[in-house]
Amino acid sequence: MDVTDLLLHPVRLRVVHALSGGRVLTTAQLCERMPEVGKVTMYRHVALLAEAGFLDVAEEQRVRGAVERHYRLRQDRPAADADAAAAMSLDDHRRGFAAAMAVLIAEFNAYLDRDGANPVVDAVSYRQGTLWLSPDELAEMSHKLLEVLGPLLANQPEPGRAPYLISRIFFPAEQVPPDEERP
Repeated sequence: MDVTDLLLHPVRLRVVHALSGGRVLTTAQLCERMPEVGKVTMYRHVALLAEAGFLDVAEEQRVRGAVERHYRLRQDRPAADADAAAAMSLDDHRRGFAAAMAVLIAEFNAYLDRDGANPVVDAVSYRQGTLWLSPDELAEMSHKLLEVLGPLLANQPEPGRAPYLISRIFFPAEQVPPDEERP
C-alpha cells in the first residue's frame, strides 16, 4: 500500500494525529481516544501503519500474559509529498478530502463530548470565507503561513500546551473563466 492510500483512511489519519508531538500511546489508549472505532479495527490499522514504516514500537511490556506495545510516529516516516499529490487521480483527491473531513468531524465531536468542553474559552474557530487571489498571491500566502506555522509545528507536549488540530483547505470556489486563465 502506498503512502497516499495508507493516509486516505480516516482512522489511520486520526492515529497519526493522536501520535503527533512525540506522543507514545498503546493501541488500547488509541481505542480509548476513539471509542467509536472497534478494537479489532484499531489493531488492524495500527499494524498497517507500523508495517508501512509510520510507527515505531517505543517499548513493550507484558500485561496479563500479552505483550502491550507503545507506539510513536517515526521521525523518518514516509510522506505524501507534492509528487504523490500530483500522481493522485481526481477520485483519489475526493477520497482524500472525504477522509480529512471525516477526521475533522470525528475529532470535533470527540472534543465536544469531553467533560468541560467550552468552545469559547478554547478559542475554537471554524470560519470560512472567500479570498480572491492570483496564483502568485496564493503562493505568497501559503509561504507566509508556513513561515508562521513552521516553528510551531516543532512544539512538543508540555504543561500548559494543548494540541490544536489545524486544517488548511484551499480550492477554487468557481471555475476561472477562459479569458482569465492562469499562467
